[in-house]
Amino acid sequence: MKIYNTLTRRKEELKPITDNELRIYSCGPTVYNYAHIGNLRTYVFMDILRRVLKYNGFKLKHVMNITDVGHLVSDADEGEDKMMKTAKEQQKSPWEIAEYYTGVFFRDIAALNIEKPEIIAKATEHIDEMIEFVQGLVEKGYGYETSDGIYFDISKLPDYGKLSGIDLEGQMAGARVEVNDEKRHPADFALWKKAPKEHIMQWPSPWGMGYPGWHIECSAMGRKYLGDTFDIHTGGVDHIPVHHENEIAQSEALLGHPAVKYWMHGEFLLVDNGKMSKSLGNTYTIEDLKARGLNPLAFRYLCLNAHYRNKLNFTWDAIQSAQVSLDRLLEGALAHKNGTASVDAELIAKFRQDFEEAINDDLNIPRALGIVWNVVRYHEKSKDLFDLLVLMDSILGLNIDKVQPKEEKQEEIDPEIEELIRQRQQARKEKNWKLADEIRDKLKEMGILLKDTPEGVKWEKI
Repeated sequence: MKIYNTLTRRKEELKPITDNELRIYSCGPTVYNYAHIGNLRTYVFMDILRRVLKYNGFKLKHVMNITDVGHLVSDADEGEDKMMKTAKEQQKSPWEIAEYYTGVFFRDIAALNIEKPEIIAKATEHIDEMIEFVQGLVEKGYGYETSDGIYFDISKLPDYGKLSGIDLEGQMAGARVEVNDEKRHPADFALWKKAPKEHIMQWPSPWGMGYPGWHIECSAMGRKYLGDTFDIHTGGVDHIPVHHENEIAQSEALLGHPAVKYWMHGEFLLVDNGKMSKSLGNTYTIEDLKARGLNPLAFRYLCLNAHYRNKLNFTWDAIQSAQVSLDRLLEGALAHKNGTASVDAELIAKFRQDFEEAINDDLNIPRALGIVWNVVRYHEKSKDLFDLLVLMDSILGLNIDKVQPKEEKQEEIDPEIEELIRQRQQARKEKNWKLADEIRDKLKEMGILLKDTPEGVKWEKI
């Protein structure tokens, strides 16, 4: 199996550090608001990775954090803590905000058939580990104290910026004046923030009352659960230039060696070929999809049509088309489920081989989905092919194993016609066959054909 490593900028063969177990860390949500579909695309990618790894027989130890403190409004350590800001706006405690939006997040990923990682780690439950990590950095000379916190000195790390390839000096030369003149370098980042008395979320530390920086939580919790070196770290591409760059810096500074072997990142979801933003009103959620009568799995299906390292454009037309395609795929699977044909074992083996080659080529799910469609469209309808589709769906996560015939829905009809049908049913009940026939003939003249079935009366337009 090959995966693309953002750090080395090439596909590499996946080789576990320890036997057949893979230790993985995924950046989770900051639970101050609803997750939008752009966020959720990253978790679909995370889920596909999990499913492919398990398909290949790997045992997983996977951690995902819940950021319920420390993530400031700006990724550059400026502004309020996002949790505090929402708590003030909604006049609730940060703990209530975190509990509510964490619950919504897990409902959303369940609706998308996204598996929960083995370990869910809340930032607020790991403050001691973070303080210990920061103390270690200070003792090694990488952390320094200012009036508002403890900062990481990036000048002490010659290869800072290696993940993103950022031209730090060139970028800073054109940047606006930095507001914190106590920092040794404008790009130095907060490890620990000193809290004013009115700040609700704060903990005792060697530097007084305060709260952790955003980046330190992932390094500290990753180390606690996965050790000093682990296999894979995932997240969205938006994390590369700041959050993950800083994670690498602080972890390697403390440990003296790389903490992560493979870095994997999912690309952006665009909306109408542009960015998502609250000001544009296009930060759509799972509830927005449901409100339009769409199955959340239609969004999952849409995600499967683009490689995780390619941008994906969301439009309402695109998601409607995804819903239609998903319905047709499930109908095709049902035809195989009910099929009686015998299919050559070599054909099944070839379909499976092609599928496995696709998923093991850096999660080439669009190609794998094309092979699934080849199976669905195969002219001989066979239960063996249905079983193959169910196996493939262990990667796709589209509930193929649960496919059932759709219930026929009668479209709405004119109240007058509905009343005539009711009168005819009453006439039949009273054995008034003459009246029942007259009403049936009248309905036929009105363009409505009745059919008496064991399930009751059905009608269709002529």
